[in-house]
Amino acid sequence: MRWGLGGLAAVAGLMLLGLPLAARAAAPLQIRVVVVTTFEVGNDTGDVPGEFQNWVDHYPLPDTLPFPQGFRHLRYNAKDHVLGIVTGVGKAHAAASIMALGLDPRFDLTHAYWVLAGIAGIDPNQASVSSAAWANHIVDGDLAYELDAREVPAEWSTGIIPYDRATPFEMPAPAAVSENGVQEYHLNDGLVTWAYGLTRDLVLPDDAKLQAARAGYPNFPNAQKPPFVLKGDTLTADRFWIGAKLTDWAEKWVPYWTVGQGRFVTSAEEDTGYMQALTFLAQIHKVDLARALDLRTGSDFSMPPPGTAAADFLKSEAKGDYAAYAEAIASAYQVGSPVVRELAQHWPLYRRKIPAARP
Repeated sequence: MRWGLGGLAAVAGLMLLGLPLAARAAAPLQIRVVVVTTFEVGNDTGDVPGEFQNWVDHYPLPDTLPFPQGFRHLRYNAKDHVLGIVTGVGKAHAAASIMALGLDPRFDLTHAYWVLAGIAGIDPNQASVSSAAWANHIVDGDLAYELDAREVPAEWSTGIIPYDRATPFEMPAPAAVSENGVQEYHLNDGLVTWAYGLTRDLVLPDDAKLQAARAGYPNFPNAQKPPFVLKGDTLTADRFWIGAKLTDWAEKWVPYWTVGQGRFVTSAEEDTGYMQALTFLAQIHKVDLARALDLRTGSDFSMPPPGTAAADFLKSEAKGDYAAYAEAIASAYQVGSPVVRELAQHWPLYRRKIPAARP
């Protein structure tokens, strides 16, 4: 259709008067909480669940929204204004999916809370499998120099060396944010502590499988406990690493980049990609970075039981035979969902003010 000058003027006049036009886009959905998961093994519902299915079935998230620019379609609860996303596995998938969502004009995310709820490796020095950890710090484990293990000097504890340094854990530590990338993201302490306080007393299910997994770690007091909720930090790497020596490296790498404030508890793949996308989106005022949360539950230990070689431990890990896969999937929903419900169902309060732990 061709428009004459008179027609264009009429349309402009209507817009100035604020009158609705048929062609005008619908107002964006005001999202209260985004639930972020990283994978689903099959359908959204009706089969063996991955990280997403419990949210779809039990929160629930009944509505399907197309998302061709991302990894998988979205799910939505219109009553609570809760949106669910599967990012895909790895940092690249996570960063691209979250960025695509943040720029989607269908959604207003300016006041939304973000809750990443997924499974992870867990340090037996800190917790047992199926335990749930809320992170204050998310540290990158890929941005570094690395020597092949066969060429590491005998006096070094690892072949992973910080950028701009020549030896492992060389002090002082470089800046966490530089042209080399972002080594550490520090979440809102008050919000994290509030979420932990809301869930710390939850009793997570225990079973014979979890008890058998714990039995292999008799000299690790925290690994001997039934599953519990704690505060503890996440190390993100696209490499699926395991072993006692790499666990030792992770236990040193996290405090190195957090100036002694963080402690390694869980190992995951997506979290720095998730936080990088949110950081860029916050720079253009699409999201509020202070409203991001990160929850990881232990599907497997980050190192084998004493007496088992790392290579032998990998044989079961590589097949996905994790010590607590189903239990960790369930824990992620059990611990994450009360926080999502509280935020979404008391929206007038939390839209205005970010919750923080009481003194």
